[in-house]
Amino acid sequence: MKAVQFAEPWQAAVIDIDRPVPAEGQALLRITAAGICGSDIGAYRGTNGLVSYPRVIGHELCGVIESIPADNPRGLKAGDRVVVDPYLYCGHCYPCRIGRTNCCTDLHVLGVHVDGGMAEYYCHPADMLIPVPEELTDVQAAMAEPLTISLHAIHRGGLKAGEYCAVIGAGPIGLVAAMAAQAYGAHAILLDLVQERLDFARDLGIEHTINSGRENAEERIREITGGDMAQLVCECSGANPAVRATLDYVSNAGRITLTGWPKKETSLPTDVITRKEVDIRGARTSAGEFEEALELIRTKRVDMTRILTRTVSIDEAPATIADIEKNPGNYMKVVVTF
Repeated sequence: MKAVQFAEPWQAAVIDIDRPVPAEGQALLRITAAGICGSDIGAYRGTNGLVSYPRVIGHELCGVIESIPADNPRGLKAGDRVVVDPYLYCGHCYPCRIGRTNCCTDLHVLGVHVDGGMAEYYCHPADMLIPVPEELTDVQAAMAEPLTISLHAIHRGGLKAGEYCAVIGAGPIGLVAAMAAQAYGAHAILLDLVQERLDFARDLGIEHTINSGRENAEERIREITGGDMAQLVCECSGANPAVRATLDYVSNAGRITLTGWPKKETSLPTDVITRKEVDIRGARTSAGEFEEALELIRTKRVDMTRILTRTVSIDEAPATIADIEKNPGNYMKVVVTF
């Protein structure tokens, strides 16, 4: 079968490998759509220190069940369409025991620590498959995974309707976080340095946008919020200055969630954290948010097709990945179809 593999950084190719055979407790899937993620671009560059090579990529997956154990917990059967929860956890460490499986001390992410599913067939634990609503296309379903990341960020921050949610970074995760915040009745404020991305966000209906390279973002947020500042700040860019700026944008008694992964340590003024009594929480991947994401897409409360740049075939994937790396401003979301 065909699969997309990074033999090493800067080396992406479609290779021929054996069709997988499911182990005990696994389902065999015929993959129909697989999203290309920003983390895949980092793996292509060699800047994602968690990735080992050679590596078949792909963790944003939709497929059709070819075979599955009869005793699977959701009663799935051959022919059902499903999406894949790509975060493999041990099930017995402390985070797993309390249901926070995304924080597993031995977490393995598809396409990062183990081979992913950007391939014609893939085997995955049967209890980590989520059924796709009939109304959704395979491409829409494959985009549920990035929505779960954004949902996890706003859930970790305890966002409530009527609050102001400042989101830093107008890439796919930040843009979708702002869309999700508004879907739940909050007021989104999206910040970025690239005006074209902010213009795109306004076209999508994002209530407030701020170009933090041209405007005084702290003053604009104060103006928008009537002096309160943002009750929740979601940092989705991974830039060190943006992480530091969260403390300027957050309200007293507010919350901050950190989804971006800075490459270097960020120095923070702890006196501001104490004075404002800010809650700061990490927001890593997702845990149990796939059903919610699929429902938001089904009802179009979050219309993921609005951020779809294009679909490509598996044979076009390596060249597309190289072009995304070279011209990131030309892309928001790309999905490989089979």
